[in-house]
Amino acid sequence: MTADLTINNLHVTVEGQEILKGLNLEMNKGEVHAIMGPNGSGKSTLANTLMGHPAYHVTEGEVWFKGQNILTLAPDARSRLGLFLAFQYPSTIPGVSVSNFLRTALNARYQQPGPADSGNGQGEGKGLSMRDFRDMLKSRMAMLKMDPGFARRYLNDGFSGGEKKRVEILQMAMLQPEIAILDETDSGLDIDALRIVSEGVNQLMSPNLGVLVITHYQRILDYIKPNRVHILLNGRIVLSSGPELALELEERGYDWVKEQFGQSALGPGTAA
Repeated sequence: MTADLTINNLHVTVEGQEILKGLNLEMNKGEVHAIMGPNGSGKSTLANTLMGHPAYHVTEGEVWFKGQNILTLAPDARSRLGLFLAFQYPSTIPGVSVSNFLRTALNARYQQPGPADSGNGQGEGKGLSMRDFRDMLKSRMAMLKMDPGFARRYLNDGFSGGEKKRVEILQMAMLQPEIAILDETDSGLDIDALRIVSEGVNQLMSPNLGVLVITHYQRILDYIKPNRVHILLNGRIVLSSGPELALELEERGYDWVKEQFGQSALGPGTAA
């Protein structure tokens, strides 16, 4: 059986430095996978590479989703295919309301590629009517227990860390991706905000959605329960197991992983 998302031997450089050094991963819709690792191991590099950030250069490897090597696609084409990234540090856009931002994003997602489109994100299509959009936004905000007045505020302008992350989850609820990547969504959140954001993710879980949680700490996994936990070290996944692995990392830290896998993760002939 072929996995819904397959990453084969992924090598990525940033500003001339190799960060990912042969990463392999498989996951399916309906599953939650967590990627954990110490600072500098390549976690955010993986997230940005999957969505096509131009600063991250793939030198080797493939990423297969829906029968396509998505590394050949533009970021917006990857989004229309069903990928979504919740940013660690969401941008602030004064003057653009949450509602207008979401409607623009949703209509761009519904835009269908034209016959000459080869992954450049250009195409033709018809978005939602204003009425349909408002109904959809109202229902998603109710599901996430968000104040309807939130939609009229400027995007992330003056928002707390928790509010910014809730907007990311609201965007995820509107776009309805098939694979969602949460890049350290727990960063900067207190316990109450973390619980609220996690509950939103859990509300969206279904057999049609796979979630890749990228995190440094175990605490978010108390709320979003993973099926598999992977440890990323020196640009490679060196160990994969069940949710108990996250608890072991919480108790023992990463030193034992570095001692056991540090040199082998770097590869032959490479110094630490």
